[in-house]
Amino acid sequence: MDKRHFLGAAALAGAWPATARAARASGGAPGLLTVSGAVARSNRGPFDPALDQFMGKHGVRFDTAFVFTSAALRRLPVQTIKPTLEYDGKVHTLAGPLLTDVLKAAGADGAGELRLGLRAVDGYVAPVTLAEARAWKMIVALSLDGEPLALGGLGPQWAVYDADRLQAFKDKPLKERFAACPWGVYSIEVT
Repeated sequence: MDKRHFLGAAALAGAWPATARAARASGGAPGLLTVSGAVARSNRGPFDPALDQFMGKHGVRFDTAFVFTSAALRRLPVQTIKPTLEYDGKVHTLAGPLLTDVLKAAGADGAGELRLGLRAVDGYVAPVTLAEARAWKMIVALSLDGEPLALGGLGPQWAVYDADRLQAFKDKPLKERFAACPWGVYSIEVT
């Protein structure tokens, strides 16, 4: 078992209190993505050190947050990209809402230069600016080749762009194209 797979499985086990809290905030459906920080909308209370253990272990703290369920993410307009993935060197179809649409739905579409911390279940954080997310047309992928992304694989959400079609990435070696694309993303911190 590789380290990232093990960490993802351990993260899922540790995420239960945060997931349960988000489920209460979202009418019973489990929360899968929390956008916190400089957001104008909120549908849950502030960080709770007793119940948000998983986030606490990753250093995520907030006063204001908006939690998305799977259904809420799937209600946003869907974009499709077809990048060559580093894992098998093949072209795959990824689909999901634009990251900018997710942020806008949470009330984080500010006019200023926003910074985003895209945090994965294994603790990896990709720092991206809102301007980069727009320019790269990043999506929050929910499916790969028509199948839902699963926790323990690349999901349930993957912040990703079409590296094959972006000048900044297309000529890089395949293994270097996706450093700003955390799979298993569960938290976006907006500053």
